[in-house]
Amino acid sequence: MVRTFGCQMNEHDSERIAGLLVADGLEPTDDLEQADVVVLNTCCIRENADNRLYGHLGHLKALRDRRPGMQIAVGGCLAQKDRDELRRRAPHVDVVFGTHNLSRAPALLRQAAAEGPVVEVLDAPDPAGDPAPSPAAVRDLPYAAWVTIQTGCDNSCAFCIVPQVRGPEASRRVDAVVAEVHELAAAGVTEVTLLGQNVNSYGRDLTRRRPLFAELLRAVGSVEGIRRVRFTSPHPKDLRPETIAAMAEVPAVCEHLHLPLQSGSDRVLAAMRRGYRAERYLERLAAARRAVPDLAVTTDVIVGFPGETEDDFADTLAVVAEAGYDSAYTFIFSPRPGTRAAAMTDRFVAPEVVADRFERLRTVVERSALARHQARVGRVEEVLVEGPSARDEQVWSGRTRQNKLVHVAGGAPAEWPRPGAYATVEVLRAAPHFLHGRAVAVTAPPRHRVRIPVAASAG
Repeated sequence: MVRTFGCQMNEHDSERIAGLLVADGLEPTDDLEQADVVVLNTCCIRENADNRLYGHLGHLKALRDRRPGMQIAVGGCLAQKDRDELRRRAPHVDVVFGTHNLSRAPALLRQAAAEGPVVEVLDAPDPAGDPAPSPAAVRDLPYAAWVTIQTGCDNSCAFCIVPQVRGPEASRRVDAVVAEVHELAAAGVTEVTLLGQNVNSYGRDLTRRRPLFAELLRAVGSVEGIRRVRFTSPHPKDLRPETIAAMAEVPAVCEHLHLPLQSGSDRVLAAMRRGYRAERYLERLAAARRAVPDLAVTTDVIVGFPGETEDDFADTLAVVAEAGYDSAYTFIFSPRPGTRAAAMTDRFVAPEVVADRFERLRTVVERSALARHQARVGRVEEVLVEGPSARDEQVWSGRTRQNKLVHVAGGAPAEWPRPGAYATVEVLRAAPHFLHGRAVAVTAPPRHRVRIPVAASAG
């Protein structure tokens, strides 16, 4: 069984790990009690991810005591950062591996079975190899897929530990990415999401010319069978006119832009080492909206960065209100050991102040999100069907090209469209985080391979 703690990059890494384990002769399982191998793929961006992992490892220890033959492996970003600490706090873990050698997971499990616990964490990726080779990933969704285009990051944001655990930027070749997308389309995938820590700088390490991301969008968007192309995450300082033009001109590229703001205060942005001012950010956002009709924009915002004053926070509220986001991921600052911000202990903001600001920010975000959603009532949207709603068994759900969640009621479950189908839906009602609608028409999904859950066991 493979379980993921973290971002989309971690999720895709988990799919690749599961594919490697299946290729090594293991069989998938969703039943933790029956799993002979449990792999936890970790994140270390925020402290709560650390806490969740160690809590889960505590539960696994009790299970391991009952079933001594079960193997436990921990990989990913937290393992890369805390290799020795992890073994100290969880000595029942059999294998620890990092972000640069996930392809070694099956071999390391075999080694641990024969010799005892193994820790193998590389300090850098292999410079001679493709930074993201593509084993046959075990995907949870037959109709949608992550595609890694770049690993690592060359930025130096004060709050972020990604460059330390993922290494410098390394881009896959354009032909390798496009070949993978062709394979996915042949397997029935109709939506791909291009992944990188800073996709807007994709290709900068491959050529001395400008970054290649716009060209990659055009190439991937031209693959027959691919109806939707998404990407995450871009960096505002690297959002170039040619990328905006590709978004506007390539029909398959979805009308959705995730553009992390982090703060609306120029003083805080400078302390964060983000490389842009609020005015420049808003200019690039306005350029994208002018070029791409019906563009939905989402963002990330950090509350309580060290030294953030009430005036700084007021600037953030003003920029968020002016931007009018469709939604936002809002985070309370979490110091990560080894980052510049973690050393600013004398400037940490009081928890009660941060909590108050967090709620005020949420109010502003939800106000604009609701307004954006209410403007869609009465419209007819193309929705990619995901399946039954996680919260209401009486409805099915899907997402628009703008990545808006739509719930649709009506009819018996046996009559609902299959996951992967495209439905035409009339929007009837709006809420801050989702829409309600009714199905007008449905296009059956393409033929695809059987779904295999992202989990593995020796069966």
